[in-house]
Amino acid sequence: MTATVEEKTEGKVGAVPTFTVTIRVARYNPEADTEPHFEDYQVTAHATDRVLDALHQIKWEQDGSLSFRRSCAHGVCGSDAMRINGKNRLACKTLIKDVNPDKPITVEAIKGLPLEKDLIVDMEPFFDAYREVMPFLVTTGNEPTRERIQSQKDRDRFDDTTKCILCAACTTSCPVFWNDGQYFGPAAIVNAHRFIFDSRDEGGSQRLEILNDKEGVWRCRTTFNCTDACPRGIQVTQAIQEVKRALLTSRF
Repeated sequence: MTATVEEKTEGKVGAVPTFTVTIRVARYNPEADTEPHFEDYQVTAHATDRVLDALHQIKWEQDGSLSFRRSCAHGVCGSDAMRINGKNRLACKTLIKDVNPDKPITVEAIKGLPLEKDLIVDMEPFFDAYREVMPFLVTTGNEPTRERIQSQKDRDRFDDTTKCILCAACTTSCPVFWNDGQYFGPAAIVNAHRFIFDSRDEGGSQRLEILNDKEGVWRCRTTFNCTDACPRGIQVTQAIQEVKRALLTSRF
């Protein structure tokens, strides 16, 4: 079905135009379907509305059975990561006008993780990899009586990778991850990087040993899909390369 975009100003001076947009959603009900199929929905939206707004309109006004995750709706929680027009994005940060409303806007679940229903995937394999890289500060000795002091230069060393919101957009955009469910994936490596290069941490060697596994950092093929997909603008591929260099030089 070809989408039609109809501007409706209702004759009001200064009125914000609205459009009729086709949202093509990949639907999957494990109790009835053997594989996903697409269903089209017509929604009325402003150009500056988000894809999440369109999904809300479908869910609340047309088909209450549509299932997807979302929480804060402000690009902080990362729960509404999905494939929009073939690219991993956050539905709450993707504007209708930025994904060409002249054509159907396709919305699918992210790839590489078990599909549960519609746009919802099982995130446990993703979080298993995250937990395995020890994503927490490792220190020895007595608990200090004040915060652990760090210079701005030391903080800058890993500042970029602190921005991760665990949305899985980077990991599920990775071709290696799609074809190898054992690969840690970019997000786990990014979160290991955040502590490996933290001057206050003492667990860097352990994390590097974990990532030196055959399914660890060396599985990266440097396609930059992860960097392109990150909604927070993290230089994911660069972080992975820095972890590789740390393994080669044992200096971090």
